[in-house]
Amino acid sequence: MNVKLLCLACAQANRVPEQRLLQSPKCGRCGAPLIADQPTDISFDTLQKAARTDDLPLIVDFWAAWCGPCRMMAPEFAKAAMGMKGRARFAKLDTEAFPQAGARYDIRGIPLLIAFAGGRESKRQAGMMPSEGITKWVESQLSP
Repeated sequence: MNVKLLCLACAQANRVPEQRLLQSPKCGRCGAPLIADQPTDISFDTLQKAARTDDLPLIVDFWAAWCGPCRMMAPEFAKAAMGMKGRARFAKLDTEAFPQAGARYDIRGIPLLIAFAGGRESKRQAGMMPSEGITKWVESQLSP
C-alpha cells in the first residue's frame, strides 16, 4: 500500500510504499527527505497543504524564538521525532514568521503541539513537555 506524503521542502505530493517508510524516502521532485530524523521547519502554506494531504500523522510544534519554554522544548521535540520516525512526521512552525497561524489554529499560547490526521486537526497539547511525554502523546494519537 502507498502512503501519501507532502514534501515539506517543495510542497510536492509523493506516494511512498509503506514498507519504505523507514528507508529514508526522498521527494521525487527535489530529493529532500520525506521523513527526516529531525523536525522540519515549515511555512504556513506548506502546513495547510500537508495537513490535508499526509497519510501519516503530522505533529507540529508552534513556537517562537523569544519563547523560553519553546527553546527548552526544541531538543525534546527533536528526540521524540527521532524515536517516532516512520510512524509520524514532525514539523515546526514559527508563529512570529507566520502570524496567520495564530488566527487559523486559535493559538492562545506557545509552545503548542497540534496533531493533524485524516485531513484535520485531531489533538492539541499546550506547554513544555519532555520527549517521553511527547512520544506518549503522539502514540495516543496513533492508537485506534
